[in-house]
Amino acid sequence: MHMKLATLAAVLATTFSANPALAQSCSTKGTGPTYPVTKKVDQTDNYHGTVVADPYRWLEDANSAETKMWVDAQNKVTQAYLAAIPQREAIRQRLTQLWNYERYSVPGKEGGRYFYTRNDGLQNQAVLYTLKNLNDEPRLLLDPNKLAADGTVALAGTEVSPDGKLLAYSIAASGSDWNEIKLRDIETGKDLPDHIKWVKFSSTAWTKDGKGFFYSRYDEPEEATKLADVNYFQKLYYHRIGTPQSADTLVYDRADQKEWGFGGQTTDDGRYLIITTTKGTAPKYRVSYKDLSKPDAKVVDLIDNFDAGYDFIDNVGSVFYFSTDRKAPKKRIIAIDVSKPAESNWKEIVAESADTLAGADIVNNQLVLEYLKDARSVVRVVSLEGKPVREIALPGIGTVAGLSGKRGDTETFYSYTSFTSPTTIYRLNMTTGQSTVFRQPKVAFNPADYETRQQFYTSRDGTKVPMFIVSKKGLKMNGQNPTYLYGYGGFNISLTPAFSPANLAWMEMGGVYVVANLRGGGEYGEAWHQAGTKLQKQNVFDDFIGAAEWLVENKVTSPQKLAIGGGSNGGLLVGAATTQRPDLFAAAIPSVGVMDMLRFHKFTIGWAWTSDYGSSENPDEFKALVKYSPLHNLKAGTCYPATMVTTADHDDRVVPAHSFKYAAAAQAAQAGSAPILIRIDTKAGHGAGKPTSKQIEEVADRWGFLSRELHMNDAAVTAAGAK
Repeated sequence: MHMKLATLAAVLATTFSANPALAQSCSTKGTGPTYPVTKKVDQTDNYHGTVVADPYRWLEDANSAETKMWVDAQNKVTQAYLAAIPQREAIRQRLTQLWNYERYSVPGKEGGRYFYTRNDGLQNQAVLYTLKNLNDEPRLLLDPNKLAADGTVALAGTEVSPDGKLLAYSIAASGSDWNEIKLRDIETGKDLPDHIKWVKFSSTAWTKDGKGFFYSRYDEPEEATKLADVNYFQKLYYHRIGTPQSADTLVYDRADQKEWGFGGQTTDDGRYLIITTTKGTAPKYRVSYKDLSKPDAKVVDLIDNFDAGYDFIDNVGSVFYFSTDRKAPKKRIIAIDVSKPAESNWKEIVAESADTLAGADIVNNQLVLEYLKDARSVVRVVSLEGKPVREIALPGIGTVAGLSGKRGDTETFYSYTSFTSPTTIYRLNMTTGQSTVFRQPKVAFNPADYETRQQFYTSRDGTKVPMFIVSKKGLKMNGQNPTYLYGYGGFNISLTPAFSPANLAWMEMGGVYVVANLRGGGEYGEAWHQAGTKLQKQNVFDDFIGAAEWLVENKVTSPQKLAIGGGSNGGLLVGAATTQRPDLFAAAIPSVGVMDMLRFHKFTIGWAWTSDYGSSENPDEFKALVKYSPLHNLKAGTCYPATMVTTADHDDRVVPAHSFKYAAAAQAAQAGSAPILIRIDTKAGHGAGKPTSKQIEEVADRWGFLSRELHMNDAAVTAAGAK
């Protein structure tokens, strides 16, 4: 049937009329900044009969001289605005003080050695150390700060050979997802000639003999467009030590499946290579294996469809243990004997519980299981037959990470953190169940001055959603508290309690910090995730708006004192909430956000997100996407909150064009005097590996911006900075 062409305005009319706040105009009070003129081009696209204008399409070319001039002009406006905020320098100084504390990673053990990272406080990158006994003086093994003077080359991953002799380490420059793998002799500290390039989204899996490792890579891209070109056809290779990358052996690929990605891991006994095949970001996998004890062994497909998630834990001989949401949305533990792999022979070891299984490993011949109970960690130990052994006592409402090791280990390590507890590293005796402090940082604040409470509220459709509210003790419910509401709501990712010097500084300034656990995340398992995807994505925005409404109705804050923030998928969240309820917020900070929901799949790894978002190439999904796409729902004549969009020039996850186009469109649409700024970082990417110095500068700008736009108490802000 021929479909009549429609305009985008007609498609969106029902959206706007459903919420009067979106259509209202406003009078200006004062004047906002003078923005650079952003040209418009006559670019339109036809989506299933609907014509959509894209006047800022030219900003997608990040390498053009015109785009670079636009970036420079926008940064000048933003930096001038931020420089005029008198409290910003005091905030930056206090952030520097709070950030200046020792931070450790969870130790790992390999080949009779322990390995962990330490940042002495203000180092741009954490340094890798090794020691043979826990009481020994640690020896510096790798200092990423020496890889680049400005700290913009980061350690992206490490893997030690089973004999403890070689370190394979991945580095990433300027925050890019592209990695390079190098090798270091652990005894001498010297690098080997081996150099692996064009690695992305990959683990490093050593063979038991330490003679080589498996890794995943893409074909070499064009240099000029490597940060934007779409990534297809990942391949799994084996690299033998001492040989050039050109001699690496192709282990597994699928020339007929451009979207399939392959992750390799080797079992601790060295016998098997486990290949997990992904399709986009959906937590649904295929699982294959190769018997490494047989030189000519074929790759065997164990689970050959994408029906559920299967996370390999460990093996005992031919019995493979998996954490899976197959017939269990909150996950369970199963065992599959590969000699009789039919599902009818699968054995359930740990049944699904009321809590969400977030992590599992086998240590001391026991299963160590981390659960999320209303978005906070609980740790349980059970036998390999599933019989309860003990629950590990934790200090409070917080988040645990680590708890990994080998089947024969009698110890493991884990980190514990909460909103008011800096990350502490514990050593867990698996025989007795006792935890002892291994490393505990000291931060210049008193945690007893702060409190965390968990509040459940009702979203638009009646769903109960939790959020954490963190503040100084004695919070007055007078509607005057500056509040920063943070969310994500996507890709099965859970937001759990975590300490941050940035958030501590915010609370010292008199702010309230709130984290909402929205649908789309993984806090309550796969059903919770799916409830915030594709045609149900609006649930995520409703949950976020519901959190804001609860905070206002219960006088924690008011629309004049409420700011929202989020990054990546959370940037989309902030953009959607801003366009749907501009009346509810005083300020918005969308960071590295997915703002163009009609074209996100055309860049780098964006196609992989269609499992969560859907695609504009599907008629029904287009209708859903265009109703909330932040770029396409900005309406001229509307008073939008003060907004500072943040992005980075080397972001090859969510390309900066999303933020460029959104900022340009928002500046053109703004009817009020509130500023619409864009902060574009240089030599930085999506966020991973960002140097400490850049993190401090970015947070100082964020809190400085909000101190002005929320009309925060100057004395309180200055006093916090003077500590």
